[in-house]
Amino acid sequence: MTAARSGPAFSIHDIPFSTRGSWFGISCVLAENERAEDLHLVSHQNGMQAVLRLLPFDPATGNRAVTRIETTPGLLRWTGRQGTIDCSYETPDTIRLRGQGLGLRITAAAATLTPFTGAYFYRDPVDGAYVFTSYETGRRYRITALSGAGTEVSGSQALGSGDRGLAISAQAGGVWEAAVEEIDSARRPYASSATFPQVVATAEHAFAAFTDTVAPWRSSRTPASELAAYVLWSATVAPAGLVTRPAVLMSKHWMDKVWSWDHCFNALALAPGAPELAWDQFLLPFDHQDESGALPDSVTHSEVLYNFVKPPVHGWALARLRRRLPEPPGRTELTEVYRRLERWTNFWLTARRAPHAALPHYQHGNDSGWDNATTFDPERVVVTADLAAFLTLQLRELAAMAGELGLPNEARRWSRTADATQAAMLDELWTEERFVARGVHSSKTWNTSSLLDLMPIALGEHLPGHVGKALTARIEAHLTPYGLATELPNSPHYRPDGYWRGPIWAPTTVLIEDGLRRAGHSRLADEISARFRRLCETHGFAENFDALTGTGLRDRAYTWTASSYLLLAEAHELRHLATTSRTGA
Repeated sequence: MTAARSGPAFSIHDIPFSTRGSWFGISCVLAENERAEDLHLVSHQNGMQAVLRLLPFDPATGNRAVTRIETTPGLLRWTGRQGTIDCSYETPDTIRLRGQGLGLRITAAAATLTPFTGAYFYRDPVDGAYVFTSYETGRRYRITALSGAGTEVSGSQALGSGDRGLAISAQAGGVWEAAVEEIDSARRPYASSATFPQVVATAEHAFAAFTDTVAPWRSSRTPASELAAYVLWSATVAPAGLVTRPAVLMSKHWMDKVWSWDHCFNALALAPGAPELAWDQFLLPFDHQDESGALPDSVTHSEVLYNFVKPPVHGWALARLRRRLPEPPGRTELTEVYRRLERWTNFWLTARRAPHAALPHYQHGNDSGWDNATTFDPERVVVTADLAAFLTLQLRELAAMAGELGLPNEARRWSRTADATQAAMLDELWTEERFVARGVHSSKTWNTSSLLDLMPIALGEHLPGHVGKALTARIEAHLTPYGLATELPNSPHYRPDGYWRGPIWAPTTVLIEDGLRRAGHSRLADEISARFRRLCETHGFAENFDALTGTGLRDRAYTWTASSYLLLAEAHELRHLATTSRTGA
């Protein structure tokens, strides 16, 4: 038995097997710092929930089969001495399975059923399918045996503790097939005219088409582009629950949310080839904007959190998004996003400025996105230069949009506020050699070895030359062989896996690279881009990376890392092509 294999291969231990639009994946990662020996069907409805355990076995003995697992975007395969089992997505809520020589035992991930947890298992008398009902996800998982399949069942209708599930196999030399669906309450009996090879071919074609839209520029100089596209494609979910639009989650591991700055980088990467999906990414958090104008900290299927916010990078992102879209937003769309961005900006100008203060403040490191950066060690309620810089850029984008919409008075007001905010940042926080942070209650100032203190480089061409030059020199001191360490490696506070106290992160890399380039420091921008691209090509798309070894840390299938790679790789490739065209080399 054979099936087509195409697309980038990847480790199931790092990246889950899933498809665009699906709310579940196949993975051995069950929670943060929890990996199972066997693959599981893991759903992200109502949070990350391991629902079904998938265990290959030898039909001759009933014993667990030793297998190796190979994965590409369209096909997951277990291969053992006795045979193979293949898995592919037929639709976002249905996987097809086919085995020869090996059987597959599908059981509830939780051994115990309580009134509020676990999965109840029974055979449906309507169509003969086997069904698990999951308390954790609030959904049902229906297994339909298809051609050549024989089943052995345990725990049907059982309560309490015990094994629940079925074993699927075929006669010696035979081939079995089955379908597994994630459904709500009920659905017509499963039926499909597609053969298994057709299912695989359709899945592979869908991924290839997506890759061609988001990375048509890819070449041998950007070898991780297809895998980056897969990370984005496979982490995309359909609208459901509180997710109001098609959304790219940060991961289909435990970071299964949309945070209100992460989404900007995914939107930018998608914009040229998938503009509608990109626009949805940018607007999704704005669908949950509260009465004060604040964006939520995060959005996921069944939860919206408002206890923190994220930094106002949205003006910076929107300016670039509008340039990257193949067609500019129409007047109605532009007016809508202008008013939403206006409310978000006014939140920072009112709810986050103390009386008579010129600059806004964070209430905690989480508000900045740099949760535990050393900038926040002395105090947490602080005025910082990165916040002032981002807000200045957002004000300038509002001024530009107001001008386009024929609102000259509003444009002038935004421009004046932008100028005043930048002037206050330089007057209050610049010490002729560096930026400092200031406690709102204590009025004390301090500087640190955190890269956060250097983020005003994002102002790019708007910075005075001497400030940009000083920031550039300090940024270069953070550059390791793998990229920009978020804490100076010689700092006593540096930690290899210290979250924002050392590791390399994708969004800061993109923001700094862009600011340096716009400020005229292209040599350092080129070097930062090259090192980060090599990092991803070698170590994948982790949430962050050890700055001194390059090792991927935390969640290993992070979409804003993949998007950042695509942004930097695309820009590098286009610069290369422009140079080649100009020189004829």
